[in-house]
Amino acid sequence: MEHPIRILIVEDNVIIADDMQSMLEEIGYEIVDNVIVYEQAVDVLKNNHVDLVLIDIILASDKTGIDLGKHIREAYNIPFIFVTSNSDRATVENAKTVKPDGYLVKPFEQQDLYTSIEIALSNFNYNKKDANRDLDDVGESFTSNSVLKDSIFVKKQHLYYRIQFSDIQFIKADNVYLEVNTADKKFLVRSPLKDYLEKLPGNKFYRAHKSYIVNVDHIDAINSKDVVINNNLIPISKDFKEFILSSMNS
Repeated sequence: MEHPIRILIVEDNVIIADDMQSMLEEIGYEIVDNVIVYEQAVDVLKNNHVDLVLIDIILASDKTGIDLGKHIREAYNIPFIFVTSNSDRATVENAKTVKPDGYLVKPFEQQDLYTSIEIALSNFNYNKKDANRDLDDVGESFTSNSVLKDSIFVKKQHLYYRIQFSDIQFIKADNVYLEVNTADKKFLVRSPLKDYLEKLPGNKFYRAHKSYIVNVDHIDAINSKDVVINNNLIPISKDFKEFILSSMNS
């Protein structure tokens, strides 16, 4: 099941915060909360699922947005974007110390906000094992993807959706795209099959064939040349067949 991206807004100017919320909801994002101080933001993060945080650097509290960015970096594995009126060198240098995933200067338009969020999600590396950050082409009308602990973000049209790993049944390579299949939906992802496999849990997903990755939890049947997943016949290699049979017998 896919879910719209859930965003927390931390902004002490209520008029700007409400305007941001309206812009985001119009695009299709879900707003978890809209708060004005550091302590409120910490509480919301602790008690809710949040995919991305928009943070004003100057808040109505002793602790600043930079303090909050530091807290997020230390306690959570999610992206955040600074949204601020301050673009002077000292502020920017201070902000850089907590490695934000974006820096948006007020005033801004809806398209600026959308682009900043899209780039942050696309460029954010949720998998800490991989030190490289890959920025997918944000202009693609198909999909980009980023990894969380138990799910993956897949871009469809103009929104990123979060799909649980357990819902992915199999992935088929088709030229430069991959077709990610759940029980009732297909998403297109621009990625080599080998690179995508590295983003998936190694105990569930295996390369069954040069053109397929399968989630072993969804295999319904197997013969000498194929596996069946949700009435789809998927070819398998000799090595994968031996691996599956030995797993079943162990």
